[in-house]
Amino acid sequence: MDRTVKDMLASANAEVPRIDTESARAMMAEQDALLLDIRDAPELEKTGRAEGSHHIPRGMLEFRADPESPYHDPQLRKDRPVILHCASGGRAALAGKLLKEMGFKTVYNLGGLKDWQEGGGPVETPLDQGM
Repeated sequence: MDRTVKDMLASANAEVPRIDTESARAMMAEQDALLLDIRDAPELEKTGRAEGSHHIPRGMLEFRADPESPYHDPQLRKDRPVILHCASGGRAALAGKLLKEMGFKTVYNLGGLKDWQEGGGPVETPLDQGM
């Protein structure tokens, strides 16, 4: 039977716990959790980014997460909690499930940048493209 996006999201949301901004900020401060923004670069340029976040586009996540890959990002470690966010939470859920499949044990979905902001999380505004 073919799986739909709805099916994949339901599975991902069942495996990757959703957390709020307050919890994310506490984990960042107390456990050195990595807040990972998986949106595409044009999204960051348009809306800014969560203060303290690290950026890896969703399309490169597997390559950046795998220590055997020449594109590995040392910020992604299996012993470090990872808190993902995108624009609305769907890509973050799917990415979280992927990281769990790759052996990351402590993975959370913050939702979207809007959730971070509404929870009081500071945002670094985008650079003025005219300068």
